[in-house]
Parts: sequence; structure tokens; C-alpha cells
Amino acid sequence: MMFWNGNMGGWGYALMVISFVLFWGAVIAAIVLLARYLGSGNRGRGAGGSSGTGSGYAEDLLAERFARGEIDETEYTARLNVLRRGPQR
Repeated sequence: MMFWNGNMGGWGYALMVISFVLFWGAVIAAIVLLARYLGSGNRGRGAGGSSGTGSGYAEDLLAERFARGEIDETEYTARLNVLRRGPQR
């Protein structure tokens, strides 16, 4: 009979606060983990590539460098051709 006459006592209030913090901490942790799981789905697919050679992620990085102006058009097309050709044996 914990709530006898509406008096919980000191331990009742302490357990209530601890359970409140643990509950909301678990809810927030679940939301963060779910967001990380759903957000990481795009990064994992990049390695597969659209051409089947596994260079899709590398092509995306190369396109970003070209868009930022780090490399010019001739260097972009040369490197893109190397990526699409695949490894030389």
C-alpha cells in the first residue's frame, strides 16, 4: 500500500523521479538511434555504385570536388574515365 492516504514518503518521490528520467532518456535514445539508422542508409548504398563497378561513391566525391571548384573540367573527365574503366591489370 504505497499510496496509503496520499502519502508516498521520500523514497516514493525519489523512485518516481528516477523512473521518469529513465523513461524519457530511453525514449530520446530510441529516437536518436532510429534517426541514425535511417540516416545511414544512404551512405551504405554509395559503395555499390550505379554502374556496378563499385565506383558510385567515388564518382559522387569526384563530382563534389568538381562542383566546389577544386578540380577543372579536364581533370574531372579524366578521373571519371579512370573510375569507370575499372582497375587495370
